[in-house]
Amino acid sequence: MIKQTAGREKLGELAPKFAELNDDILFGEIWSREDKLSLRDRSMITISALMTQGLFPQLKSHFELGKKHGVTKEEAIEIVTKIAFYSGWAKAWSAFPLIQEVYENSKIVEIHGGIFGMGEPNVNFAQYFIGNSYLKPLAKTDNIFIANVTFEPKCRNNWHIHKASKNGGQILICVEGEGWYQEEGKEAQRLKPGDVIVIPANVKHWNGATANSWFSHIAVEVPGEDTKNEWCEKVTDEEYDKLPE
Repeated sequence: MIKQTAGREKLGELAPKFAELNDDILFGEIWSREDKLSLRDRSMITISALMTQGLFPQLKSHFELGKKHGVTKEEAIEIVTKIAFYSGWAKAWSAFPLIQEVYENSKIVEIHGGIFGMGEPNVNFAQYFIGNSYLKPLAKTDNIFIANVTFEPKCRNNWHIHKASKNGGQILICVEGEGWYQEEGKEAQRLKPGDVIVIPANVKHWNGATANSWFSHIAVEVPGEDTKNEWCEKVTDEEYDKLPE
């Protein structure tokens, strides 16, 4: 579930019920149905709707949220360009400066990711994560891929399996923050910088950040035969919240 507090922070005293509906229903329930629509897709739809109505203060907020959810500057520009033909040319003129402000004047500072940096939003695999993750490719050959993966607090990937008929699997080298690793049927293991996890092929597992810390690890794909990733169910809030602080 997405934890949203903007309603209560801005309207909690003036309109407490509206604030509750905004935070708990709109964002807590509707936006959290990622099995129906990803956060990235929801951001693109919301940007289109706000652009059509000319609600520019809210539009800027959702450009910022869309950026967090993996909507690129080029995609934001394309949305505004297309919607301009349906909702009005002047609205596009008002929207483009907001894109420039959000994407160019407020750059993400790479304060996470360890010595390798946090990279770019992990948009290609966002559907398999709860929360925002970032990917910094480090090396790639015909049969090896190495990348630095960064998770915001509480972000985790789905249960998944690195399948192979021979060899294969993955190695995680923790470089910053604190995280979790858990294999099916075993207790979750807390991770810290310097820890190394060797994940055998065909073992169901998940990994991610702790509730109060960003987390980065280098992921090394181990070469093997007939390798592929099988993505499974999400790690639910109920499961995750049972982990120790």
